[in-house]
Formats: sequence, C-alpha cells, structure tokens
Amino acid sequence: MTLQHLLAKGFAMYVILTNKPGVYRTELCEGLEPVEYYDYLFCGRKRAHYVIALLVKPLRVKIVDETGPEIVNFVPSKFLEKFETLELARAQLQGLASFGSMDIELRQVSQ
Repeated sequence: MTLQHLLAKGFAMYVILTNKPGVYRTELCEGLEPVEYYDYLFCGRKRAHYVIALLVKPLRVKIVDETGPEIVNFVPSKFLEKFETLELARAQLQGLASFGSMDIELRQVSQ
C-alpha cells in the first residue's frame, strides 16, 4: 500500500517527537518516518529539538532519560497526539513559539 493510500484510509498520521538535550530523547524507529526537524530556542539558547514524523503503523516509541543512569521507556503510539496533516502538526509547533513577547524562536533545521 502506498503512502497516499495509508493517509487516505487514516492509517498514517503525523506526530511530534520531542528531544530535550540532557533531559531526554525520543528515538526514531521503523514505522516513524521523519519529515521535518525544528530547534526551539529560548533567549537564543537551544532548549529542545522537535521532529515531525509520519507514523505509518502502531508501534512503541523509545524514550531515553538522560538525567542519570540511562532509563528507557517504550510508549505505545496510541498515547501520542496525532495530526491528520503536516500543516496541523506545524501549526501545533508554531503555537509553542508564540507566547507573549518572550524571546522564543522555532527554527527549521536540516536535521
């Protein structure tokens, strides 16, 4: 089945994966296809890295705690917020970068 068929039948959805350096990271795996990458900067300092990914099948997402001894959790994808379109996922991220007059920037990066 092609990606267009998966999207049309509602089997494929977009999700936002979050990585906070030194705190935790979310790892890509088979069934999660990265689409776009963003850095979240607060007062010019990178605070988070986001990946908009296409979820093409139910899976467990690996989240690694980086604050002490490595702790790994596998979260079922059914618990992730899902978006029907890439535009809706982008709009959700843009909402993070618009909080009053604070120095916040969401910058698209190549990876």
